[in-house]
Amino acid sequence: MAWNEPGNNGNDKDPWNNKGGKDQGPPDLDEVLRKFGNKFGGLFGGNKPGKGSGGLGGAGLSFVLVIALIVWALSGIYTIKEAERGIVLQFGQYDRIAEPGLRWKMTFIENVIPIDIEAVRSLSSSGFMLTEDENVVSVEFEVQYRVIDPFLYKFSVTNADSSLGEALDSALRYVVGHSKMDQVLTNGREVVRQQTWDELNAIIESYNLGLIVTDVNFKDSRPPMEVKDAFDDAIAAQEDEQRFIREAEAYAREIEPRARGQVTRMTQEAEGYRERITLEAQGEVARFEQLLPQYQIAKQVTRQRLYIDAMEQVLGNSSKILVDVKGGNNMMYLPLDKIMDKQGNTTRIALPSSSDINDLRNKVSPSRNSSVNSGSDRFATDRFNEGR
Repeated sequence: MAWNEPGNNGNDKDPWNNKGGKDQGPPDLDEVLRKFGNKFGGLFGGNKPGKGSGGLGGAGLSFVLVIALIVWALSGIYTIKEAERGIVLQFGQYDRIAEPGLRWKMTFIENVIPIDIEAVRSLSSSGFMLTEDENVVSVEFEVQYRVIDPFLYKFSVTNADSSLGEALDSALRYVVGHSKMDQVLTNGREVVRQQTWDELNAIIESYNLGLIVTDVNFKDSRPPMEVKDAFDDAIAAQEDEQRFIREAEAYAREIEPRARGQVTRMTQEAEGYRERITLEAQGEVARFEQLLPQYQIAKQVTRQRLYIDAMEQVLGNSSKILVDVKGGNNMMYLPLDKIMDKQGNTTRIALPSSSDINDLRNKVSPSRNSSVNSGSDRFATDRFNEGR
């Protein structure tokens, strides 16, 4: 049964707790708000109805404000490292660059973004690329860089590191696309590296990324796996070629000084021979010039003497003696070389004396040759005695 039905006592079920059983409506909303405002205002020194003054008062409010101000000021102290520069943003807008050291910012108003400008960062790029001769190679490149302008690095583009990576990929594909496969894989790697570096600097210069590229490394380049064995053989052949070339150059460096020394020695010997022959010829000329007056005085004697000297010079190195006799059909031959060899044997052979030779010659032909022949016989006898 409802609480307000006729005949019921509604004192127990009155939601508004009306006293005296009087039928009243809900409480006034303005009165509720007024009571709440009085309670809240008492915290700041207001007076409650029917009571004395309470709350913190003006001094308490000032103390709270001072404490909050100190906390706010201390929260703005920060430090910038030696290798860093701080970008200070005021209400989200660039304001200044904070140098290394102990700094202060206005909390909730300024924000600081530290940027390391001395650390060397690295970025890699790799992938399959098409060469000028329409071959596919797998190339892996690495670039090292550092920040030189914090403001440009942070605000010139959306992401400077990502932009640098895209620029590296573009520069690398351009250079590889204008190079032959052998250059990329073998002897042209340094050229490709330098060209990629130059092309990368040309690309990022217009973007003002606030970066500087310190080094570019050509880490790896290889053909596709399907043809790797064939390219390994080709590379091995090229390495052998270079090795043979270096060995040939080393041999040339070794043999060339030796050949030059031989040429110099032969040249000096030829010059010495020329000087010797020239001097000997001049000596012969001088000798004949001195001999000419004597020849003109006694032609026959001089002629015979010249003949004897010539025969002595010709037969001086001979170990054989020929004895010519007048009127004989044959010349006598004395094998002195054989006779001298037999002297070393146990049984010694007695050599004929000069008188025996003269007797033998007289028996063969009693008459002597002309003065020229007698000179020859005397020379032969002398040579035979010397042989003994």
